[in-house]
Formats: sequence, structure tokens, C-alpha cells
Amino acid sequence: MSDISANLELIQGQIAAAAAKSGRTPDSVQLLAVSKTYPSEIVRQAFLARQIRFGENRVQEVLDKAPQLPPEIEWHLIGHLQKNKTRKVLPLCAWIHSVDSLKLAEAINRIAGELNLKANVYLQVNISDDEAKFGFSPAEIRQSLTPLANLQHLHIEGLMTIPEFSADVEKTRPHFAALRELRDELSNDCDLPLPGLSMGMSHDFTVAIEEGATIVRVGSAIFGKR
Repeated sequence: MSDISANLELIQGQIAAAAAKSGRTPDSVQLLAVSKTYPSEIVRQAFLARQIRFGENRVQEVLDKAPQLPPEIEWHLIGHLQKNKTRKVLPLCAWIHSVDSLKLAEAINRIAGELNLKANVYLQVNISDDEAKFGFSPAEIRQSLTPLANLQHLHIEGLMTIPEFSADVEKTRPHFAALRELRDELSNDCDLPLPGLSMGMSHDFTVAIEEGATIVRVGSAIFGKR
């Protein structure tokens, strides 16, 4: 068994344990392998170990890697998306996790309509009020949710966040809980199902699952240090 295959098996076990701790089944949490900066052949090894979903930060990396790899791979864009690259990324990426403003959502909606696509997205929330991060503030997303819900070419799966890094994972727990609580509030107030919570990375994904994550973004724990 390769290191990548063994790492994937270990992480799936940790996902199952964290899901059980929160009263959920393992299949309620998806694993997104964050393959940014890793070469295509490393991604292929993970695919051969039955990992299907891969996340990239940069549009250009998706454009470079996708033609070299099996078409069954499901690509997710998790990094900041510039509006002028939307037309290139929509046909390739099944999901965009980083819709961080109403203007970007409107641009994606317009281009998805022109391409006859339905764009699957998460709304990025800067839940920890980190000046270094993109995303709606909780107040902004409350104000924007109705116009967002009216965008016909968007399927809004849920919310995404990247809390400020802490070596003590318990310090990130309140941020994950806050995103879940915000999701619940928005769903109730606007009658808009928002089942997805994209949160948690290599160092804190088990805590994120305990707080309700439905998809975790794991890179170095699978592929090794960059």
C-alpha cells in the first residue's frame, strides 16, 4: 500500500470516528483532497486509491491538471476566484467553495447562464473576522441572502469558512460552531436549504466534523508536506 493510500485510509477512519462522535454516519462527510501545488502524478495516485474529489486554489492549476488526469475526477475550486477567470473555471469545476461577495455570485450566475450550466457553490464567510481572509461578514451574508437565493443559475449548497490558524484546535471549535449556527439561522429565516458546511483542514478537520462539517478540505495529511 502506498503512503497516499495508507493516509487516505487513516483519514477516512478519523472521519468516521468524528462523525460517530457527533451522532452522524461516515457517509454524511465528504473528503476533499486538496491537491494544490502537488503534481498530476501524485493526484493520480490518490485517484487510484479511490479518492474522487480534489480541491485546487488556483484556476490555472485546474486548467493544467484536468486534461492530464481521468475525467471521473471531481474538481473543486477552494481559492479566491477572480471574476475574469469565471468563464474558464465553470466548465471544469463541479463546485466553487469561495464565493465571497454578491458581485462575484452575480458574475458566476450570469456566465453560468451563458454557458447553460448550473454552478454549484458555497458562500465563503469570514466568521473569525480575519483581515487576511476573503468572505462575507455574517452581517453581509444576512443582507445578501435573498438576492443570492434569486440567482437562477446558482445552486447554493451551504457555507464555507477558513478560521484563523491555531495550533490548539480547540480554539477553532467556536468558529466552526458559529458557522453552523449562522447556517441554521439563515436557513430558518429565508426558507433556503443550506445543508453543506465546508470547513476543516488537515490539522482540525475532526473538530470541524464534530461541529457539523459536511465536507473537509485535507491536503498535507494525505500528500505530505509541500
